[in-house]
Amino acid sequence: MRTQMKRLLSLLAGVVLCASAYSQVPNPVQMTRADGTPNIHKELSRKVGGKAFAQKTAALPAFAREEAYELTVTPKGYKVQANTETGYFYALQTLQQMETCGTAYDYPRFQYRGFMLDISRHFRDKDFILKQMKALSSLKINQLHLHLTDDAGWRIQVDSYPLLTSQAAWRVGKNWQEWCNLGRLYSQEGAPEAVGGYLTKADVREILAEARRLHINVIPEIEMPGHSREVVFAYPEVGCREGSYELCPGKEATFKLLESVLEEVMDLFPSPYIHIGGDEADKDHWKTCPDCQARMKAEELANVEELQSYLVRRIERFVNAHGRQLLGWDEILEGGLSPNATVMSWRGTQGGAEAISQGHDAVMTPGRFCYLDKVQDAPIYEPEGFGGYLSLDVAHSYEPLEGMPEGAGGHLLGVQGNLWHERIPTPEHTEYMMYPRAAAIAEVGWSQPSRKDGFRERVTRWNDALIADGYHAFDLHKEYGERPAFRNGIQHKAIGKKVTYNQLWNRSYPAAREATFTDGQGGGWSYGDGRWQGFLSDIDVVIDLETEQPVHFVGGTFLCEPGPGIFLPKSVEVWLSADGKDFRQVATIPNEIQKPSQSYVLFGAPVTGSARYVRFVAHPARGFQFLDEIVVN
Repeated sequence: MRTQMKRLLSLLAGVVLCASAYSQVPNPVQMTRADGTPNIHKELSRKVGGKAFAQKTAALPAFAREEAYELTVTPKGYKVQANTETGYFYALQTLQQMETCGTAYDYPRFQYRGFMLDISRHFRDKDFILKQMKALSSLKINQLHLHLTDDAGWRIQVDSYPLLTSQAAWRVGKNWQEWCNLGRLYSQEGAPEAVGGYLTKADVREILAEARRLHINVIPEIEMPGHSREVVFAYPEVGCREGSYELCPGKEATFKLLESVLEEVMDLFPSPYIHIGGDEADKDHWKTCPDCQARMKAEELANVEELQSYLVRRIERFVNAHGRQLLGWDEILEGGLSPNATVMSWRGTQGGAEAISQGHDAVMTPGRFCYLDKVQDAPIYEPEGFGGYLSLDVAHSYEPLEGMPEGAGGHLLGVQGNLWHERIPTPEHTEYMMYPRAAAIAEVGWSQPSRKDGFRERVTRWNDALIADGYHAFDLHKEYGERPAFRNGIQHKAIGKKVTYNQLWNRSYPAAREATFTDGQGGGWSYGDGRWQGFLSDIDVVIDLETEQPVHFVGGTFLCEPGPGIFLPKSVEVWLSADGKDFRQVATIPNEIQKPSQSYVLFGAPVTGSARYVRFVAHPARGFQFLDEIVVN
């Protein structure tokens, strides 16, 4: 039955075989089932733009009306009503997943449902992008954001500045990490050691043609003023001085290059949005650059934050003059937001909330829920990721309106999943990280909160079909899940006991504050899950067991994640005391791990003696220390 239906699906014009599972993802607004075998290859009627359906959807927001549809599937065939061709296309995506006869009435919750591919850190070619658009469109994703430029490589043909592709698109080192280790050296197109590539204008036109068929808008990102090392390498005259790798907003040559590049990009891409990045700019060079200082004086700018705002506002005027709208990461709020800019909020949700409170539109993409470069299962079993752990369930749990100002619905455009590629060297690894978590982001953006139940079962079947169709998705049947200490807790005799801190935690990582080390709650696979307490100093605490009693073991599990600067302690000490004043040291536990990697290491020791007070001290080797619980038995 299923094999036969998959063959029938392939006959549907414009329909993607990879979505041939039979459980709906994303889940429709309303769905009823009926008896009988659905005939999904015979179209009985198609009403696009009919008055009756237009009247039924009149109360919906304009974007929802455009994408709304009603689908009826019977043993004789299927019928579709929609207001636009986009609605009709989405009806076909739902049709592919129909297991029985029935009806679906559906429209999206948010107008912007996006996915970002970083093709700078590791280049992904035209064919790869085309393949992913097919899968993403089956999830009703309607925005593909291409991160085309960054330090690691320029990835789009620009005729007016040819060195951007003949030099800045090529580097030494087989992957991003090796390139960094070798000193971030660039190469020349055609050189024996050159690794990289770029999209030609012909490639882009082919991608855009397919995107139109799949009802996806492709948003180009040209990063500025930071993350521009490759630009300054190719054209040093747009940098502040020799050795700097930030664009210089004090020089007219910088704006000439940026405007020429953007003109060519806008000639190619019809997207109403042009993304200019704007994140993580190192502004230190601007403080001593004569050109930057002259610009600040001439424009009466108080600081370098306002200088960045000057660049963003000037570029926005240029983009607006071409009938486009500027989109940028939430750092574009610094120094004052451009008048018509849309903010993409990645550093949590505060940037989006702030933009909305100022009357600007926002797209939510907070790292905790939407950064798919994090590993999706137990890091001890997974390929290397970047920045922690993000499970399918956590991605799906995101509620974009939570924490937003009252009445935010009109300015909160939607959500986006981001896949940065620093640690993702191969196309197969990219797909592994994308799916099925892209489906979670898609459902957050499309489905009503009340329709998100049963997701695990639905997405597993969708993902199985994706794998069968040749995608290298993560296999949910093999998922290990959360760390056992996180799932099940930790039992020991110090639970609930008072902890006195001789040095406080880092304010960014408080966990449960004074209760953290004795609440019986183990940390998960990620330092950002609220269970791990972080320190940039010694950990030095005293636990009051309330009565003097035998103590046989004291220890704690530390997280090591070198990427964000989290390391195991240099050594751990255990001290015991009967009165809380006179302590005797009963154990020293050295760190004997030579090569740090992602790990969870117990620093504990058997001890002998009786005590009411247990002092636990951990000396840092470097960077952060993260500890979740101090076990006393």
